[in-house]
Amino acid sequence: MSASTSPCPALPSRPSYAAVLRVPHARRTFTAALTARLSYGTDSLAVMLSVTRATGSYAVTGAVMSLFGAATVCLMPLRATLVDRYGPRRALLPMAMVYGTLLCALAALTWRPGAPAAAIATAAALAGACAPPLGPTMRALWSELVADRRLLQRAYSLDGVAEELLYVSGPALVGVLVGFAPPASGILLSALLIVFGTGAFVTSPAMPGPRPASRGESRRGTVRGLLAPVAVAAGVGLALSGIDLLVVAFAAERSHDTAVVPWVLGALSAGSAVGGLAGGAVDWRMPARVRLAAFAAGLGLVLAAAGLAPGLWTLTAAMVCAGAFIAPALTTAYLLADETATEASRTQAGAWVNAAVNAGGSTGALATGLLIGRLPLSVVFLLAGGTAVAAAMVAGGVRSSPSWGSPRPGEAESGGA
Repeated sequence: MSASTSPCPALPSRPSYAAVLRVPHARRTFTAALTARLSYGTDSLAVMLSVTRATGSYAVTGAVMSLFGAATVCLMPLRATLVDRYGPRRALLPMAMVYGTLLCALAALTWRPGAPAAAIATAAALAGACAPPLGPTMRALWSELVADRRLLQRAYSLDGVAEELLYVSGPALVGVLVGFAPPASGILLSALLIVFGTGAFVTSPAMPGPRPASRGESRRGTVRGLLAPVAVAAGVGLALSGIDLLVVAFAAERSHDTAVVPWVLGALSAGSAVGGLAGGAVDWRMPARVRLAAFAAGLGLVLAAAGLAPGLWTLTAAMVCAGAFIAPALTTAYLLADETATEASRTQAGAWVNAAVNAGGSTGALATGLLIGRLPLSVVFLLAGGTAVAAAMVAGGVRSSPSWGSPRPGEAESGGA
């Protein structure tokens, strides 16, 4: 824990979500981080709508979104390394300022129709390359704020559920905004959120300084330890990325009515939120790596069975059950990555998990789109679920290293946090 933070107070025998928010500086820091991270809930839809309006071409929009997403995801571990090396205060704010400036440039380019596609694509790619890794930084900070591993599990679960809600509320906010303003105003909103939210985040008294450099052997141990959480994160991303298309195709095939699709997808999100909060409140006895494989396998099996649903109501119930495994799987992946990481690589470890989820999501959506219409829907559902099961098998087959999960100084061992 950094010298600027207060020691964690005495914790109750059964740590709660309320106890997480009572940790010194936690509420202020978490609120600021969520404000900044809301930018990532608003920017994708805002950029998509703005580029489509400015160019009139879905092909250009698709290319711009691909560049924006690829730059954001692929370079995230590198940006997280800068946070670990120089500290969040020195690394995050410059990233946020440059990112916000490039978003403003993108908004100016797309404010009116007729903008050159090359300029739009360049601005989007540069912006994605500078996006600050706020989620991984906040999760690394939770690990420093909270010494008790059981309470850290609650903190990660709360963080994961809150992040998922941001990706639901962000597009809704953009939808309201574009009702009376150009779509590019949503990009400006994203820029304001990231700059002011990050500014409040890095000025928190809880913010640590640069972390000490780690030795090569420790880094090699970290890489080995990341195999399981990164594999599961990628598998979950692959499995879920095509669900939107699968549900639309299922509704069109079975009932010829796609109006219920948002409700079915909402059931998936609701199941994930409930599963995340419930899973975070359990004092697990099994090791985190075993839980990780179990959650991924559960998700895969439910998704595979969902393709056999006789109707939309049954499919909705299956989505609730599938969702119940999503947040616990990802929360456990982040926890395991944190247990594996050295002091000098906490943010980077979380960034690899985050990048794996998003990379899997991008790849899976493309594959699902190509398979629908060529294979029966039940088979495509089976393949989607199979990716999560395969990831579970990889996670379950990774051998533990003696350095994995060893308690850090000042941390008490608990049964599988």
